[in-house]
Amino acid sequence: MRCLVTGVAGFIGSHLAEALLAQGHSVIGVDCFTDYYAREYKERNIIKLREKKGFQLIEADLLNLNLAALLKQIDWVFHLAAQAGVRASWGTSFEIYTHNNILATQKLLEASKEADLKGFIYASSSSVYGDTKQFPTPERSYLQPLSPYGVTKLAGEHLCYLYYKNFGVPTVALRYFTVYGPRQRPDMAFHRFLKAALMGGEIEIYGDGQQSRDFTYISDIVTAHLLAMEQFYPGEVFNIGGGSQTVLKTALDLLPQITGKEVKITYKPVQKGDVRHTAADITKAQRMLGYQPRVKLPEGLEAEWQWIKEIYK
Repeated sequence: MRCLVTGVAGFIGSHLAEALLAQGHSVIGVDCFTDYYAREYKERNIIKLREKKGFQLIEADLLNLNLAALLKQIDWVFHLAAQAGVRASWGTSFEIYTHNNILATQKLLEASKEADLKGFIYASSSSVYGDTKQFPTPERSYLQPLSPYGVTKLAGEHLCYLYYKNFGVPTVALRYFTVYGPRQRPDMAFHRFLKAALMGGEIEIYGDGQQSRDFTYISDIVTAHLLAMEQFYPGEVFNIGGGSQTVLKTALDLLPQITGKEVKITYKPVQKGDVRHTAADITKAQRMLGYQPRVKLPEGLEAEWQWIKEIYK
């Protein structure tokens, strides 16, 4: 199959593109290398991709591309490109989020109307649930994002559904729950924590450490996309989580065991937009896609630690 991966130089996009190539598909990757974090991280992510036959990189903003022409070459769209980050999405920055998360998604869907796609898989987020009180949280739960970022991801979901319902664009949305592993963005928690452990720095925790997350390892996220290709259900939304809810302090207790280093922790006020808990009900993905998370938190953190040591050596 001919695949388009937007956000291909990012954390998840680069892993997904490699997996698609390994299955024999060809991949056109689009990335505009936003300045949300240093370009060097993204360049490192795609070193192997650049060497692979069947991969083509287009460096461009989706809003500036002739998407209709591009999609004539494509069977599957994996739309992962987005302005990330809950805490950075407030104030004047919201314009960037509407540009990269809403307008870009709408333009890609609009171009998809005339394309002969087999599927369009949209990367959504657990942020769409906000501070829900239902755990584990099923897809049918009331959606009330707590951050501007979450609002834009939910808007993308709604756009996918309306283009499916009105124009037959075969869309599916996957709601990621706290993805971690090698290539994780430098602003994300485990990257920051492990880097601090390596360099003797200080770990900052926003809140009391009793907040919890459904941590999902990168290979499980990638597998979910491949399964969604095999068992495709247009118009549907699926939670993709790690299978267990972990209190942040419990995760922090693993760091000395994995790194062999003591870490100093300081506690900061809770940030606007941060939710207290997340936990995915993955029953629907298990039943319809055959999804089953495989990597437990200690194993996944060990893999990310080895990567951290390599990039900061």
